[in-house]
Amino acid sequence: MALLGRLLPLALALALGPAATQASPGKSPYQLVLQHSRLRGRQHGPNVCAVQKLIGTNKKYFTNCKQWYQRKICGKSTVISYECCPGYEKVPGEKGCPAALPLSNLYETLGVVGATTSQLYTDRTEKLRPEMEGPGSFTIFAPSNEAWASLPAEVLDSLVSNVNIELLNALRYHMVDRRVLTDELKHGMALTSMYQNSNIQIHHYPNGIVTVNCARLLKADHHATNGVVHLIDKVISTISHNIQQIIEIEDTFETLRAAVAASGLNTLLEGDGQYTLLAPTNEAFEKIPAETLNRILGDPEALRDLLNNHILKSAMCAEAIVAGLSLETLEGTTLEVGCSGDMLTINGKPIISNKDVVATNGVIHFIDELLIPDSAKMLFELAEESDVSTAVDLFRQAGLGTHLSGTERLTLLAPMNSVFKDGTPPIDARMKNLLLNHMIKDQLASKYLYHGQILETLGGKKLRVFVYRNSLCIENSCIAAHDKRGRYGTLFTMDRVLTPPAGTVMDVLKGDSRFSMLVAAIQSAGLTETLNREGVYTVFAPTNEAFQALPPGELNKLLGNAKELANILKYHVGDEILVSGGIGALVRLKSLQGDKLEVSSKNNVVNVNKEPVTEVDIMATNGVVHAISSVLQPPANRPQERGDELADSALEIFKQASAFSRATQSSVKLAPVYQRLLERMKH
Repeated sequence: MALLGRLLPLALALALGPAATQASPGKSPYQLVLQHSRLRGRQHGPNVCAVQKLIGTNKKYFTNCKQWYQRKICGKSTVISYECCPGYEKVPGEKGCPAALPLSNLYETLGVVGATTSQLYTDRTEKLRPEMEGPGSFTIFAPSNEAWASLPAEVLDSLVSNVNIELLNALRYHMVDRRVLTDELKHGMALTSMYQNSNIQIHHYPNGIVTVNCARLLKADHHATNGVVHLIDKVISTISHNIQQIIEIEDTFETLRAAVAASGLNTLLEGDGQYTLLAPTNEAFEKIPAETLNRILGDPEALRDLLNNHILKSAMCAEAIVAGLSLETLEGTTLEVGCSGDMLTINGKPIISNKDVVATNGVIHFIDELLIPDSAKMLFELAEESDVSTAVDLFRQAGLGTHLSGTERLTLLAPMNSVFKDGTPPIDARMKNLLLNHMIKDQLASKYLYHGQILETLGGKKLRVFVYRNSLCIENSCIAAHDKRGRYGTLFTMDRVLTPPAGTVMDVLKGDSRFSMLVAAIQSAGLTETLNREGVYTVFAPTNEAFQALPPGELNKLLGNAKELANILKYHVGDEILVSGGIGALVRLKSLQGDKLEVSSKNNVVNVNKEPVTEVDIMATNGVVHAISSVLQPPANRPQERGDELADSALEIFKQASAFSRATQSSVKLAPVYQRLLERMKH
């Protein structure tokens, strides 16, 4: 089945030809999607396009590859239908759509493409039909019959009651006095209409959707003798205001208007460009606690970050959203813009109450919820939204809450909630001091941390940074989630409670009665100075029980041979600091003795040379101690290692014998070689 799964896409690609696997140079996104629809439909005959239709609606889409397999538009199921590609028609008795549509003038072409209501209204004006039937070159963005029918009754009445002014002007606004095909419709361009030279905003998206004042092209490039017709899904109206002017005249933007003025962003919103403003209504601002809102409105930097988080870098019409998209804001954050049926969503929430208000410099969507970026939040707000609420409660109980809501620059190392699944520690002086050591005296970003960096805490401790292949740790605690950088502080979510180092490795061992025999052995071997001086050591420390488990004769022999004792103890000391969070599947750590230790981690259990570690990450100023329940033997002392040496010797013997046989081209038997091997194995 796996092989079949790999072969099917290849077979499909071969069947569809090179066009299925390679983008055609020079083709617009719309043309590429149309090409894909044509390829999917060609089994039904020439010039047949596969079209996705939303179940229960008349909305149809030419399909791209992703949509073809997902069979969904805005999360709603679709069915595939097959119809003639634009510009072609069926012939009775023949397969597919072999005939090109006959070329006629623009007026007649409106009827051919199904825009009969546009054709009817053209008839009602005195001047427009002769123009459409006469000489010239024009482009008509013709509203579909459904588009006219969906107009509010009062709007439609005002048009048809004054056909030679209102209706004529509306129709002329849908026209351009030259032929414009889809390959010329570029994203962000403006076309000059035939009504008072008013602009029409064009957007051509990577998914192949083309919009005209946010109305979607349904079928494009229907040629006529005197121009081209594009069928669109809305009746469009003139654009006369920029984004800032719309904010000024909309009553529901009173708070937004004041915020924009205070931030100085009005210059941007009234200037050139193509933006999307996710405009918070008064209701959106009212949902925010008054204290938080007043703080942001009174802080120019936070306010600017807040507003920039509502401005997308390009114009995005609702009709262009057929699936989830990650779009960047002027603040630099990413918003997930998607759709669910007819509703647009922001970060999965249907908070857009009014969409596609088109401006001369972009488009506005009204939203009923404020999108506050991390950069405008205080530390406690970041923490409340993260998986560290238990730690935040501890900070508050310890009287440290002011650090989370103040203006000092710091980084909070907050253990995630799962760390406290067995309960929270009582708050006493020692615990308060430990919590102070979870606050770094600077606002950091993890991407700038480096191995060996020293960080100073509010509790006065100095913490080290360790960078491993797949983890970034501060002492024994590793970062478990992406940073959240707030207005003054940064939140690091940590995988455990941090333990600041307390003395050297020797101090740690001497202070723990479990290691009294190890301390005596280190002193006997003359290694005390080594483990007391500055350095970076990982010590796998055998407990007293580990030494007592040795055969009495072996233990006495070991303790009586200072050189051999030093050799074995050095094998327990790695030459770099390796905390448990940095281990991964397997790490080969070089020991001071010279051989390597194999350190692995699986299901939160650490092993060294396949022996379990009973306690990890006892931090020291010059290293880390891991407690183990056995004494590790260097490779040269292990029976299996001597077997490995024997195997190597046997291999070398065979190599020499084979080389001799080839060199002499003799039929020397290799029996003597086997005999020598057997003799070696006996010994």
